[in-house]
Amino acid sequence: MANHKSALKKIKQDEKRRLRNKAVRTRYRNLIKAVRMAVAAGDVEQAEAALQKAAPYLHRAVIKGVIHRNKAARHISRLTRQVQALKTQQAA
Repeated sequence: MANHKSALKKIKQDEKRRLRNKAVRTRYRNLIKAVRMAVAAGDVEQAEAALQKAAPYLHRAVIKGVIHRNKAARHISRLTRQVQALKTQQAA
């Protein structure tokens, strides 16, 4: 265990950040899963709605420093491609 006052403070800060990061990470993973499940089910409207929820939250996770901006962009890009493919498949 830490002996210095500054080290004790750092431990408290790290724990608060860890819990916040965990909550944010769980939330964005669930949002991504919702989009993927809607795509797998073939429900275009639900997939688009889920994507509209997931994209801004991924950007917020970047701002909070939980994930890298390129990772968020990659997730959004792949999910968008999946939803677009579903829409073209439904139209054809």
